[in-house]
This record gives sequence, structure tokens and C-alpha cells, in this order.
Amino acid sequence: MSLLKGFIQYIETNNLFQKSDPLLLAVSGGVDSVVLAELCHQAGYSFSIAHCNFHLRDEESNRDEAFVHKLGEKYKVPVYVKSFDTELFASQNKMSIQVAARELRYTWFRQLSAEIADKVPGESEMDSSSRPLKIVTAHHANDNIETLLMNFFKGTGIRGLQGILPKQENLIRPLLFASKNEIVQFSEESFLSFVEDSSNLSNKYTRNYFRNEWLPSVEKIFPKVEENLVHNIERFREIEILYNQSIALHRKKLIEYRGKEVHIPVLKLVKTSPVKTILYEILREYGFTAHQTEQALNLLGSETGKYISSPTHKLIKNRGWLIIAPINPDQANHIIIEETDQVIPFQEGVLIFKNYEFNPQTVIQKSPGVIQMDSSKLVYPLILRKWRQGDYFYPFGMQKKLSGKPGKKKLSKFFIDQKISLAEKERVWVIESNKKIVWIIHKRLDDRFKITPQTTYCTEIMFTSS
Repeated sequence: MSLLKGFIQYIETNNLFQKSDPLLLAVSGGVDSVVLAELCHQAGYSFSIAHCNFHLRDEESNRDEAFVHKLGEKYKVPVYVKSFDTELFASQNKMSIQVAARELRYTWFRQLSAEIADKVPGESEMDSSSRPLKIVTAHHANDNIETLLMNFFKGTGIRGLQGILPKQENLIRPLLFASKNEIVQFSEESFLSFVEDSSNLSNKYTRNYFRNEWLPSVEKIFPKVEENLVHNIERFREIEILYNQSIALHRKKLIEYRGKEVHIPVLKLVKTSPVKTILYEILREYGFTAHQTEQALNLLGSETGKYISSPTHKLIKNRGWLIIAPINPDQANHIIIEETDQVIPFQEGVLIFKNYEFNPQTVIQKSPGVIQMDSSKLVYPLILRKWRQGDYFYPFGMQKKLSGKPGKKKLSKFFIDQKISLAEKERVWVIESNKKIVWIIHKRLDDRFKITPQTTYCTEIMFTSS
């Protein structure tokens, strides 16, 4: 089968785009993107060209830009060029040159795609904005193999083993079926001119090392290594579909959504297999890394209040549950309080903490919005959370008549006794220390944490409503 027929068949089989879709081709001027442009031209697709000048190779970069302009003249299509100070961007954002170039390239491609779509004649503004141009790149089978290998050695898991996808939203790769040799052969048969990127010869880039050194060495032992890896990528994609279906079933059985929080019952989780993989798949959506999965597993047997953090969430062990709670206090129903914390904002207001040495002359506050307690009885971290059915405490000032000991009371019964309305109950929060209710905020202190003649240090908490 000719490369052109294979190209058209791959597009149609994978439903990458329609004949009527205008395309934006990412063209560097190298043989891959030049062949892509020729194939689109021969197949009768309508396209424009986008070229990035990263200014990383001095005059060679300007040569490439000039070549792409001539290519646009050849096909009589618009050419869009964007210049970048890639080294400055990489330095400012503390990333490698390769990552910086990729970030700049795809950000601009998406912006340009949307801008051009707005100008497509015959479409309303609503139609065009919801359907940006297809961004088409010249990634081929060898690129896919290199990506697979890099992902494998980086430890990205099964998701990375599927390599480069042929379609991601409006980003399309219609040459993934073709090998580099097939592309080069087509360019020779079609007498196509292209430019060479001298940086492709340097092995300082990981991808180039795999391309220039690793794969040729393996090919000496396994001559069909490239063909076999291409077939494996197809298998890995199907495996991932099955994998995701299984993970979805486990998530459905394990997860309880409560507002913006995710609650996972520990007993159910430990009986699930493979627990490490399932927990990782749940956590990764909330910013937790694969390396934190082991720490998360350790929480299963830890005491209440222990937690780990991602940039956006905390994973908290609270009694028989793992709770994924947003760090943003306006969204979380469970907030961790460390001993050094002084100001804790939450949905109902702000808590202000003070610690100081206590003596008998210290005036004990009587306001419901301020409490003082014995610091030695607190076990950190504390948990600030909404009350729930089944919670109980020992209300300060309520002793049993015969024993004189503090009486135990469920919060639900306490609310009835205090004539607290249903609407008010929904806004009640508590502070918990080592599974014990410390304070029903703005309502009552637990007797077990009160100041006594033996108290030496005091913790004072003041509540200010929002």
C-alpha cells in the first residue's frame, strides 16, 4: 500500500477528521512535516501552516523559517510564524529547553487554532469557537516507539505505555502508522526538499539517545524490534481500556462523595486487590504522585489525624476513613490544625489560636465564641470538621448527679436540648483531638479538656463568624 493510501485509510479508520475540516499543520521544515504537508495536499485536505522559531540554532533557525514560508507559497496556503525567546522562558519557569519549547509550541498552536477558526467564512461565532481547527503534527511510528521507551524507563505506568495517541481533543497525529523509513522513501520518490535540524544528531537530548544509540544497538539482536514495539503499543492501548474499566468499577464501590470531599472506607479498601494500584489511581486525580502512594498506604494503619498533602488536597486518616479534602478552606469539610497554626479560616468563619502559660489568676473567658483548655490534653494534629450523626461528647458543666462525673451526650441530643434549629445544625463544626470532640464551636467545650488546678499551659481559641 502506498503511503498516501495508508494516510487516508488511517485518518478514516480512526475518524481523525473529515474532508471538509480545515487543518492547521505544525511544520518545522524537516522531512516529517514536509511529507505531512504533501500528503494533505495530495489527499485534497484544506490546510494552513504554523511554524515556531525558537531561536535556539542561530542562523539555522532563520533558515528553517524562510523555508517554511516558501513551502506555503508552493501550496498557496497561509503561513503563520511565531518567534520565542525559549531560553529566557525556560529559565524563568525553571524547566528544560525541551519542555519549554513544547509548552510554548502547543500553547500557541491552540491559541492560533481558535483565532483562525473565528475567521472561517460561513460559520457563526458560536459554531467556530466551539470547533477550533484541527492541529495536525507529523509524529510517526518511530516517535511513538521513542515515547514508549522513555515513558517505560521513567516509570509512568500503563498509561505511558500506550505512547502517543492519534487524537487528543483537536490535536491530531495522522502519521503514527508510518515508519521513518517510509516517510523518507516517500520524500525521495516525490522529490521533496526539506531542511535538516542539526540538533537531531546530538545525544544530549533523551529522545535522540534512544533514536541514535539505544534502538540501533537493540536492533542488532532483535531485527524486528521496531515492528514489535509498534504492535505492542496497539496492545497496550487495548489493555489500558480494560484497566480503566476495572478501575472505574473499584472507584464506584469505594468512593463516597461528600460535597467537595472524597471519603474512602479503610476496611473496604484494605480488602481490595491490588490495593496499591487502585489507591494510586484514585489519588492521582487530586495531585498526589506515584511516590506518595506508599505514604498513603501507611495511613491505613495510622492513628486519626495523620495526613499527607498534594499541591491542592490533603489525604487525611479520620477513624475508619481516608478523606481527600481540598486545601482551600472554602471547599473542605475536614481541615487539619497543626500545633504551630495560629489562624484557621473555614467555611463558617475564622479560628484564632493562642498558647500561653496558665496561672490561677488567669481570667477564664465566659463568651461562647472563646474557649480556654488544658494544652496538655490536646493531641495534634487536630481536625476541624462538620459534626456528623453518632458524634458524642462530655458537655462542660454537665455532671451526673450520683457520681459527679461528666455525663456523655450525643450531639444530636445536645442540639435538641439547646433548641438548635435544623438550619443551624447544618452549620455546626467541631474540633476533634485523637477521636475526641474538643469543642462544638460557639456552643460548648468538652469537659475532658477543661482547665483544672493542675493546668500549666493553656490553649485559647477564639471564633469569629464570617
